[in-house]
Amino acid sequence: METMNISAVADTAAETTTTTSAPKHKWLAKGSKVFKRGILFCTMAGCMAMTGSIQAFAATGEVDTSSFITTACTVLKSVICLIGGGVSLWGVVNLLEGYGNDNPGAKSQGMKQLMAGLGLILLAVILVPVLQNMMTGAV
Repeated sequence: METMNISAVADTAAETTTTTSAPKHKWLAKGSKVFKRGILFCTMAGCMAMTGSIQAFAATGEVDTSSFITTACTVLKSVICLIGGGVSLWGVVNLLEGYGNDNPGAKSQGMKQLMAGLGLILLAVILVPVLQNMMTGAV
């Protein structure tokens, strides 16, 4: 049986950990720390500013909920319709590519995307006004 010198193994392990854990460029590590602190400071300052502005707007006491709900529903309807239109357009492109290259997989994918986009548009046209009526009725 061989006897091992444990102190030699420990010294070798200590040497490898100290040489590999030190950064190659000290200025890079220092710069990234400064950058992280700057991002943290900007985030905290932004949160404090938003909190102050929310309190300033809430102090007026005049809140028109019906116009807010109408505006929010209009924006929601527009966003859903735009997403549905984009998905539909992408589906048409895939469908035409599938017919051009005689690729049944692309045709199937294009048809699925086209139907999903049209479904989103239909959902926006039908469901959002119903939600708007529910929210204005609850207020």
